[in-house]
Amino acid sequence: MRKDITVSAEVRASRGKNEARRTRRAGKIPAVVYGAFQEPVSIAVNPREFYRIVRGASGYNTIFNLAIAGAETTPVMVVDQQVDPVSGALLHADFKRIDLARRLRVSVPVHTVGEAKGIKLQGGLLEIVTHSIEIECLPDDIPERFDIDVTELMIGQSKRASDVVLPASIKLLSPADAVIAHVVALRAEAEPAAEEAVAATPEAGAAPAAGEPEVIKKGKKEEEAPAEEKGKKK
Repeated sequence: MRKDITVSAEVRASRGKNEARRTRRAGKIPAVVYGAFQEPVSIAVNPREFYRIVRGASGYNTIFNLAIAGAETTPVMVVDQQVDPVSGALLHADFKRIDLARRLRVSVPVHTVGEAKGIKLQGGLLEIVTHSIEIECLPDDIPERFDIDVTELMIGQSKRASDVVLPASIKLLSPADAVIAHVVALRAEAEPAAEEAVAATPEAGAAPAAGEPEVIKKGKKEEEAPAEEKGKKK
């Protein structure tokens, strides 16, 4: 989405790690702007201005004006950033010039609206599968987000990318059958009960538990004494 925001930048005299360190010590971040069939330009920008853009409602889809001192003022988008993995400090940023007359391919967030009937009436669970869809449109037509109503969903039903209402000027690039959200049934607790029943059954040959009557199987009587001892009497 195009915003009436202008971010100031300065041209960097040179490139390299030493120049990047000097730029950061001066309170700015090294960056580069490229695209629109023009030469890339190394610049320095205020990190506060950068975060004001990417943390806004439209995030990386924000189109704003980049005013480079002594050079050009052009519409751009943030396309990349490098962050220190330890400190989290912003190290570098990339900006891309935007031709407002050419269509772009962008990813736009999709938010669900309403409470699915499958939750209230059937005890189901709404599962979000996809958080965004890809579209193609002119820069001025990029929306901040799409909303999709899930109120009528019952267990086993879903909302797909093709269900997102798009203006005529926007083309869907994501697969039409890509699932955005669906209602699923909660798993029954039958399996744990069955496992407990199996565990309660004693194994063959195991000693009976304390307090339980011992079952004695009927078998042959004890063997009789040897024949030569039968005739002996005291």
